[in-house]
Amino acid sequence: MATALSEVEIAVWRRRFPDAFGRPLRQRLLRAGAWLLFIVLVLAALWRVDADPLRLWNGLFKLGYLLRLMIPPDTGGALLEFLGGLAETLAMAFLGTLLAALIALPLGFLGAKNIVPHSLFRFGLRRFFDGLRAVDQLVWALIFVAAVGMGPFAGILAIAAGDIGVFAKLFAETIENIDRRPVEGVRAVGAGRLTTLRYAVLPQVLPVFLSNALYLLESNTRSATILGIVGAGGIGLFLADRIGANDWDVVATLIIMVLITVSLIDMLSARLRRAVIGPAVR
Repeated sequence: MATALSEVEIAVWRRRFPDAFGRPLRQRLLRAGAWLLFIVLVLAALWRVDADPLRLWNGLFKLGYLLRLMIPPDTGGALLEFLGGLAETLAMAFLGTLLAALIALPLGFLGAKNIVPHSLFRFGLRRFFDGLRAVDQLVWALIFVAAVGMGPFAGILAIAAGDIGVFAKLFAETIENIDRRPVEGVRAVGAGRLTTLRYAVLPQVLPVFLSNALYLLESNTRSATILGIVGAGGIGLFLADRIGANDWDVVATLIIMVLITVSLIDMLSARLRRAVIGPAVR
């Protein structure tokens, strides 16, 4: 049989678990106000972008019409050219990711508070990372196309510029979360700063660095396709050309090629991550 609690016991439990007895009025009002503000922001955003349900409905019919034009896919007699463009896109993604990772590696160490304790320097460097990430790769591509001309070299620079900030932030946060015990052990035997970084810090963070690099390589393969549309070369150049000519069956072939390539890269990178970090990584 359950026993009734006394008023004193109820008061004790109310103080220990106030949420179980109902939230205070002020807290309920704040939560209701937050939800109201969220709804207002969503409605304002929908109004600002002219999100008309009728336009969406009509767009679905047009999308269905375009999908019908894509079936069956066709190479247009230019399969070898498309494969060359795809290889160019892969080269852009690989070289851009590699360049960004190499530049971001020392920046990541400089941005980690357990490596460089100077807060003012670290604050400025972190804001520099934020600035690089704030500019989209498509904008970087437009800048570098204007600076170095059209072609894959501009795409490589655009990918690298955008990824340096991402890599540096991820690297710095990984370094800040290392286990301190190996560092203290290496220092205890008289190792210098560089030796400590080499034998106590780098082995802990290198697998995570590789995992991040492989993930961004997969993402940059998709990005390199879009960069080709603005003149950075690769298969995106063919894609923009065929869309402009309304060759939707050829567009379907190009999209399928990109999807297969990204899927293969994803499977390969997953295998490499499991080999380096362990079976827990998917």
